[in-house]
Amino acid sequence: MNTNYIKPIPKRIEKHILDYDATHNDYRGLRFYSYLTTIQKELVKITVAVRNKNKKIRLIKQVAIHGVYSDKCLVRDMEYSFMGNYRVGWYDEGIKYPHNMRPFYNDGIWYAVDFKYYNPWAHVINPQFALSLSEFRYSAVDIQNPPCIITYLRTYLKYPQIEYLVKAGLGKYVGSKMILKKIGSDKGFRKWLMVHREELMRRHCYVDVVLRGYRTGKPLEALQSYREAKINLRSNNTLAPIRELFKGTEREKFFDYISEQNTNANTYLDYLKACTYLGLDMSLPKNRFPHNFKRWHDIRIDQYATARAEADRKAKQELYEQFARIAEKYLPLEHDKRSAFICIIARSPADLIREGELLDHCVGRMNYDQRFIREESLIFFIRKKEQPDTPLVTLEYSLRNHKVLQCYGEHDHKPSEDILHYVNKIWLPYANRTIKQIAV
Repeated sequence: MNTNYIKPIPKRIEKHILDYDATHNDYRGLRFYSYLTTIQKELVKITVAVRNKNKKIRLIKQVAIHGVYSDKCLVRDMEYSFMGNYRVGWYDEGIKYPHNMRPFYNDGIWYAVDFKYYNPWAHVINPQFALSLSEFRYSAVDIQNPPCIITYLRTYLKYPQIEYLVKAGLGKYVGSKMILKKIGSDKGFRKWLMVHREELMRRHCYVDVVLRGYRTGKPLEALQSYREAKINLRSNNTLAPIRELFKGTEREKFFDYISEQNTNANTYLDYLKACTYLGLDMSLPKNRFPHNFKRWHDIRIDQYATARAEADRKAKQELYEQFARIAEKYLPLEHDKRSAFICIIARSPADLIREGELLDHCVGRMNYDQRFIREESLIFFIRKKEQPDTPLVTLEYSLRNHKVLQCYGEHDHKPSEDILHYVNKIWLPYANRTIKQIAV
């Protein structure tokens, strides 16, 4: 590209850019626009920089030229930062610098540099200009609106089937050479794309998912879910035990399994941890892939919670004895009258652990047992009268302030209005009356 053939910004283009800038910019900072033209019969994109000199005057100048057939681009008065930012010098346009020193990159000379580094994102003012040239007449560039129009047109020259993709509404795949090559060489693939066009337009699918869907005939949704699950399994360190258990072809079997069982990797991880703690042989198919996952998940989690509670009880016998004495002392605060609900006091740290495991909240952790034996607060369980052994809601009662500090159900969800009415209007007044009869 010969710099002698570079012409100033045409007046109509300059006016177009400044008019567009006036309606799409807040006039602060440096911004870039670009326009298409030809230099020595080569289609080029010329990038211009715009900034304000004062409230009334905006400055505009050419700073980069990218050609469709040129390996290098031309740049002047612009410096690239490795962080992806640019500085533009405006010395000749009358912008003053400290000590009135011209920036070192602001000498007004065009330099040939690597194509990719001096290509800031810029709105293209006249993309339809490309369609006026015979080689790009069918490029569909006006439909696609690509991030870099020159890169897009270069790809079009090599893979004219881009037009097929874009006009089919599948322009998001134009960056994949694998798909473009497949379209050019496989008529069956082109037909398959049209059959699945609506689904591909509706959702994002990885390129390998698209190609695998065509090759295997499997549903795209299942393949995409499997691909996303693989990425999550590979990148999420908390799922490392599953990565270790399922390797190679077994991993796909695992994802098929959790899909069939309507569960997910995180829930399976809870099951796996419980089985490992219980010493079960996870090489056996009946343990790896139980027929009814939800049922066996609940069984193993309950067994795990019980086993942990028992181990904790043995390790903390003194704590349990102290806890039991405090629970016995405040046993009169339990309530089972005039309601569909009952309120029972925790009898041991094991009760807290089991409650926390089954309701998936933190009452079994976070030192609630220590607060209990120090008589700072007590833990009570709200249950349905007809299901006294099934955890429902957990509450913390302050012995100092005689008030409910916390009251949560499963996953720390707020209880229903009838439970809150029972806690605040029936049990709490009863507890506050009864506590006066206990030597605190």
